Amino acid sequence: MPAEQNNKHTRYAVIDLLRGIAIAMMFSYHFAWDLNNFRLAELDFYHDPFWLHYRTAIVSLFLLVMGTSLQLAHHQQIRLKPFLRRLYWLIGCALIISISTYIYNGQRYIYFGILHFIALASVIGLFFVRFYWLNLVLGLGIIIAGIGVQHAFFDPKTWNWIGFVTSKPLTDDYVPLFPWFGVVLVGMFMARLIFHERPVPALMHFNNQSAISRLLQFGGRHSLLIYMLHQPIFIGLLTLLVSLS
Repeated sequence: MPAEQNNKHTRYAVIDLLRGIAIAMMFSYHFAWDLNNFRLAELDFYHDPFWLHYRTAIVSLFLLVMGTSLQLAHHQQIRLKPFLRRLYWLIGCALIISISTYIYNGQRYIYFGILHFIALASVIGLFFVRFYWLNLVLGLGIIIAGIGVQHAFFDPKTWNWIGFVTSKPLTDDYVPLFPWFGVVLVGMFMARLIFHERPVPALMHFNNQSAISRLLQFGGRHSLLIYMLHQPIFIGLLTLLVSLS
């Protein structure tokens, strides 16, 4: 059964599981990235189709779940207080990411990565929670436009957070509104379809309590904290390993 949260908002275990799977995938990607940076492996994250597609899959899963969660949390009414509390945390963490990556790797620092995107997309997404099929149509349109349209006007940092760039900016994490907000809208549509309009009991009442499932759900419930801590831990351990070798 889904767990009740604050007596008003239902928390579905399957959502936590999917977010936890995205976290696990992110772990493997970032650990491989760190191995490459420490020259303990030779991996091409900028050209190798495997790593390019793997990153796309990770971001897609995160944002589909984000859109689903946004829709489920606010479909009856905008829950402004918890929304603003979460938004403040997101903005604060995004600023920490920008500052720390500027110090660690200034030229490729992250100025509009996944957390920056989620903070902005969460605000914009509130205006779409009342829609249903329109979210699917708009979402697919944004994805297609974001992939297919390019113009040099959007290349400078002033505008490239929107998308439509002719080449990827010099940054280690780049998640522009186009095409990625389209994925959020598709997630919002899926939430309304699966949990409200045409309920799928197997998903609504998902209750797998195997050790792996519980671990993934735990990760899904604490995804922001884990996101902020995992890279410093990885980098610290690898630094220690290199220094001892």
